[in-house]
Amino acid sequence: MAVFLFRVALADRPGALGAVASRIGAVRADVVGVEIVERAGGRAVDEFVVELADQAHMALLVSEIEQVDGAAVEQVRPLPRGRRDARRDAYEDARTLLTERSRQRLLSTVAELGRRELDAAWAAVVGATGTGEGHAVAGDGRPPAARWLIAYLDETRTAHGRPPSPEIAWAELASWDLVLVVGRPGCPFARGEQLRLEGLAGLADARWADLAHSGTRTALVGGVDRREVAGRL
Repeated sequence: MAVFLFRVALADRPGALGAVASRIGAVRADVVGVEIVERAGGRAVDEFVVELADQAHMALLVSEIEQVDGAAVEQVRPLPRGRRDARRDAYEDARTLLTERSRQRLLSTVAELGRRELDAAWAAVVGATGTGEGHAVAGDGRPPAARWLIAYLDETRTAHGRPPSPEIAWAELASWDLVLVVGRPGCPFARGEQLRLEGLAGLADARWADLAHSGTRTALVGGVDRREVAGRL
């Protein structure tokens, strides 16, 4: 049975979420998970994880959902990993990061987790921005070239730069002078997903501090390891 995520915008009023769930059930699909992604200005964005036995009913399912007053399906995407438990995943991510012993492996792991947790197409950890120069130190999937990513970050960070793409999310790895970037073409990220990415980056930063205190710090600059005595940090 295929599993899909439906992101639905609807009126933030009592009974609206239940009405959508009822419409989903009307086409013999099962709601196996619900997450409230955003609430603001009398509107809400909810994500429904749905098991659908017959994908031929997809168009009918979307139509049924939008029969609910004020509801609009913003996004539908398959979940190849099936039903997920967000709380359990968070604990597993923390355990994975906190048990890493290698700094380079930690970078690779945070890229892998960033891509997986946001169902992204790609993820990358890129180096110093602000000069147009830099490099990728880790990645997962097939991210754009590091030079393009760094130029994008530089442009979107400035007050008068270009508007950020809703299909790209990023979070600072402040202790590393690096940035974790993820992309999901065709599927914009919600504010809640941005916060999840920032939380993941915060965990990686905390683990970096633990590793730094245990001995020496490796600063990945220009792809070359530079070791600094921990006492100088």
